[in-house]
This record gives sequence, structure tokens and C-alpha cells, in this order.
Amino acid sequence: ALVWGVLWTVVRLPMFGLQGITVLGEVEHNNAVTLRANVVGRLHGNFFTIDLTQVRKVFESVPWVRKATVEREFPNRLRVILQEHHPVAYWGDDSESRLLNSYGEVFDANVGDVEERLPTLDAPANAGPGESRAMLDMLRRLQPVLAPLGNIDTLHLSERGSWSVELDNDADIQLGRGSEDELIARAQRFVRTLPEFKRQYSAPLQYADLRYPEGYAVRLKGLTTWQDGSKPPVVRKPVKPAASPSH
Repeated sequence: ALVWGVLWTVVRLPMFGLQGITVLGEVEHNNAVTLRANVVGRLHGNFFTIDLTQVRKVFESVPWVRKATVEREFPNRLRVILQEHHPVAYWGDDSESRLLNSYGEVFDANVGDVEERLPTLDAPANAGPGESRAMLDMLRRLQPVLAPLGNIDTLHLSERGSWSVELDNDADIQLGRGSEDELIARAQRFVRTLPEFKRQYSAPLQYADLRYPEGYAVRLKGLTTWQDGSKPPVVRKPVKPAASPSH
């Protein structure tokens, strides 16, 4: 009991009261003022008695912070290393202020802090972590495939599991349902055969339905037709008129 009493007295000495916190790592979206406002008032204890798990949770509740690692620095400081969310897409419709990070995790933040142009992932209601990661994987695979047609503005996933894409030039592409590999194959076939098709019809693409087993339906601005995607279309050269006999 005597030893315990001495230890308890020592750990409560003023010299062990927390005097500061060293913050390292990624702090692009947070500074000393915002961290102090969000964190300091929620920390309790001294160098020995403070709960590091609770400190970590407090820091990870700060906007833009994905992960925090907390260590003690003898005799009266804490050392915190922050990892921030790196946004890759907007999550949900325009009425929501949610973002998706590079790990496929949804997080809340001020979307006004995002400077670069990001695509939107429009998921079914109450979509879970599995859907967010699946949509990010699909986005990453589709972007290079559809790049010749434009940048992906919105990737939709319906309640029935049907996929569709809106490009930044307002073109709408219906991919339908199926495995990820099947959808990518449809998009590749479409992008591969579309240039030959547009040699005959040069109007901008407005809508494409890739859900046909052996082809796709296309709507161009001012024109609607159907193209067999199993082979390139036959483009016939105009027949030259016969030469007039010389006299």
C-alpha cells in the first residue's frame, strides 16, 4: 500500500501534466487552430493517466483525419501522427456532403475544401462498405477504357445492380448488369467499334445502350440507329463515275 501510495503521488506531480502535443504527418486540411478547437477540450489526464486509445479516437473524429497514431513523449507531451483522407469521388447525390477516399471508405467533410474535379458515385440507398469499394474498383477500371469518349462525370449503380455512366460531355452509357469483367468487356467492345461507326455518322454521342448480347444501340444528336458490335461496320467507298470516252 505504501509503494502504491508513493507511485500514485509521483504520477500526479505537476511536472507530468500534459504541456503540449506534437502533430506530424498529413495536415493539409487541418492546422493548429482547428486541431486545438476540436481536440484539446476533450483530452483528460496527464502523461501517465491519459487513455491513448481515447486520444486516438478524438483525433480521428476531426474532419479529414482518417487515422491517428498516438505515442507518449516523456515527460509531459504526446506525439500524434495523422493520415488524412484522400478524396477520389463524391458519394451520393448533390444534396449530400460525403466523399469517398482512396480506400473506398465514405467520410463526411466540407466538399468546398475539394479543389480538383471529382467524379460522383451514385449508389443505391443504404449502400454499405462493400458497395463503395466495388464502385471505386469499377470506376478505376472504367476510366481508362472510356477515356477516348470523355471523362466519367457520374457512375450509377441501381437497386437492381445495373450500371450506367454519364460522361462530362453529357453522353449517357448504359452498361447493364453482370460481373465486373463482363461490363468492362462491353465497354471495350463499344469503344473499339465506335470510331468506324462514326465515320458514317459524325454527330456527337448522346446515348448508348450496351445491354444487347451481340451489339449496342446508339443515339447520336439528331440520329438514332443500332450497331452490331460483333464486327466493325462495312464502310463502302463511293463509286467513281465511269470516264467519258475521248473524241
